[in-house]
Amino acid sequence: MFLFKKIIAPLFSPVILILALFIIGLVLLWFTRRQKTGKAVMTFGVIMLTLLAYGSFSNMLLVPLERQYPPLMMENAGGGLSSSDSMHSLKWIVLLGGGHIADPEIPVTSQISNESLVRLVECVRIHRLIAGSKIVLSGGAVYDSSSEAGTFAKVAAILNVSARDIVLDDISRDTEEQAENIRSIVGQDRFILVTSAYHMPRSMAIFNKAGLRPIPAPTNYFVTERQMKSPGDFYPSSMGLFKAEHAIHEYLGILWFWMRNWI
Repeated sequence: MFLFKKIIAPLFSPVILILALFIIGLVLLWFTRRQKTGKAVMTFGVIMLTLLAYGSFSNMLLVPLERQYPPLMMENAGGGLSSSDSMHSLKWIVLLGGGHIADPEIPVTSQISNESLVRLVECVRIHRLIAGSKIVLSGGAVYDSSSEAGTFAKVAAILNVSARDIVLDDISRDTEEQAENIRSIVGQDRFILVTSAYHMPRSMAIFNKAGLRPIPAPTNYFVTERQMKSPGDFYPSSMGLFKAEHAIHEYLGILWFWMRNWI
């Protein structure tokens, strides 16, 4: 099932879908008499590319995901925590990985994705606010020789996190497996769950379904409010397409788990 998801999911990415439309349109225009159909397919591909690459449209896709849970602003008297979840009563901070490549030719800080680095820094921030807390680094070796969690641990050491405060889940390959494996570590304890804001709704649903008790701490926001607009905000861009890619992937993931009765 894991391999099936990894093979099928990319086929629904905006880049693949738009490229498929362009190829189909070109074939119809060059090799068949269906000129009107070919023009219609090409036109639809251009419209789709323009919309998804336009920042305002991709932001609209992301906002419902990113703003579903507020950030955990614990500096402000434990804001974001309920009265039953005081800052000092929590022991575990769980990090869900966001990608890595264990390339020995580059610094270890560059071996984890930018998304993973932001998640890890947020974990360390919260860890330093909770005395005696442990960080659970989760992520296995999916397409790499070393585990994601192990690479995270090396970066955490650079950030002056003691090895005594780190617990590794280095076998989980996706969010579903992370929920199962992390349950064996934290049991029924309440814990802080750190992942990207767009990924938090699906993660919370899966962890709750698995009988866990997570407290959301979203980070790595793609949609942020600037005080002033820049000229680039009014043009389609690769960043807009990047955001749309993440949003569509997440909605497909939510649909997949909904169909399986997981959320």
